[in-house]
Amino acid sequence: MRQSDVIVIGAGAAGMMCAWEAAKRGRSVIVIEHTRKLGEKIRISGGGRCNFTNLYSSPDNFLSQNPHFCKSAFSRYDQHDFIALMEQHGIGYHEKPYEEKAGNESARGQLFCDNSAVDIVDMLRFGVENNEGKFFIETKVKSVEKTDDGFLLKTNKGDFKGESLVIASGGLSIPKIGASNFGYELAKQFGLNIIPPRAALVPLTFDDALLQSTKDLSGVAVDASVRSGDGVFREGLLFTHRGLSGPSILQVSSYWKDGKAVSIDMQPDLDVITYLKDARQGRAKQMLRNVLPDILPARVAQMVIEQTGIDERMADLSDKKIEALSTAIKDWHVKPNGTEGYRTAEVTLGGVDTRDVSSKTFEANTVPGLYFIGEVLDVTGHLGGHNFQWAWSSGWCAGQVV
Repeated sequence: MRQSDVIVIGAGAAGMMCAWEAAKRGRSVIVIEHTRKLGEKIRISGGGRCNFTNLYSSPDNFLSQNPHFCKSAFSRYDQHDFIALMEQHGIGYHEKPYEEKAGNESARGQLFCDNSAVDIVDMLRFGVENNEGKFFIETKVKSVEKTDDGFLLKTNKGDFKGESLVIASGGLSIPKIGASNFGYELAKQFGLNIIPPRAALVPLTFDDALLQSTKDLSGVAVDASVRSGDGVFREGLLFTHRGLSGPSILQVSSYWKDGKAVSIDMQPDLDVITYLKDARQGRAKQMLRNVLPDILPARVAQMVIEQTGIDERMADLSDKKIEALSTAIKDWHVKPNGTEGYRTAEVTLGGVDTRDVSSKTFEANTVPGLYFIGEVLDVTGHLGGHNFQWAWSSGWCAGQVV
């Protein structure tokens, strides 16, 4: 039987951050990880350089059924605190360049490691171990039982007992690195509600009929403003052999719901109606198919012509046809049939209902000593480093009290 003050399940960003903070307070800490690697999601993110936070991260960058929940954590530990931690440990970083365009604010402020994401994993690991914390990898929890003085865990490597139990097991995204529903099942075991999880920050897919009209566009990218529900994002859009991807699509996927359409403006900086009316006068003898590639990639221009059925001399274009062309370019409505799922999703939307958890301590309201942090909670950030910041903020806050 191994005993400690604190047991953390999950050696990802939130789990290691919490373990480090708790160990710094003199608490004996054990971190249990069911895979053989620590911080694997940190290591693979951002092309191996980890988009570890965002200069402009705030509660406004998060979705939750309880939108005020994350405010308390951000008021106590924000991106500037984590940046200071990076600087303290000599880890170089840089802001990803972005184009300043109207509506493109969501692409700002993304910070990446200069060298490697492994630098962050090592910082967290050393932080835990240098404060006498212990890691147990390839350790699978078989059962969790509440006792009079804490929690008893039965695993494939024996029994563990702890006064406080922190669930930092993440969500369902990227199953190939060990994602599981462990945290949700444990929450349900102890009576907490679960907001139904689904893949987020994920490419959208088309049915066969829609793919027929876009199959030749795979690999083509456009700058676009994409809208679905309350989400509107101005960033790159990429056509794929399955449907749509790119930053704007990943962002809006968190807002898209089954059966709903996505509206796409493929020329957000241009008044297409005015442009085409001017071309009708100045390029009267040219065919539409020779004019549209000046404002759209050639293959996208061809798709617009095929979808509208309009292709004639510019001089012959009526105002009504010009308006139809403008709508096809600036308000292209597509109805995805789904997403690529957890396999390619960056995060999981939904999770443990934050109304069942203290926003100050992250302790379950009805189960003393049980804590939930990070992605397992119903708090999902926008693309661009916000989800890692949620891991740091929630992990740090829980680490002060467990």
